[in-house]
Amino acid sequence: MILQNAVSFTPLRLAIALVVGALFAALAGVLVGENPASQVYVRNKIRACEELGFYSENHVLPEDTTEEALLALIGKLNRKESIHGILVQLPLPKQIREEAVIAAISPE
Repeated sequence: MILQNAVSFTPLRLAIALVVGALFAALAGVLVGENPASQVYVRNKIRACEELGFYSENHVLPEDTTEEALLALIGKLNRKESIHGILVQLPLPKQIREEAVIAAISPE
């Protein structure tokens, strides 16, 4: 499942509850770099999942992470049966193509 970056915090809680509430849902958050606003945004999404009783895991990667390393992590998360959604926080550092990352996230 792909969660769009534009979804605000309160609707995200509602969307998660409605869309995957019947599952033992799990969200993987991925943050590349140290953008303070992005850190807050991801932290709030993870907190919302926890408040709803969903499992979440947060992957924080350094600013100099390569596109290949990020795509490898997304591939690993795609194959992890216990993860139902992957959230990659945008914007990404300049060395990583957002289109490639978004395309790598499995919609299933």
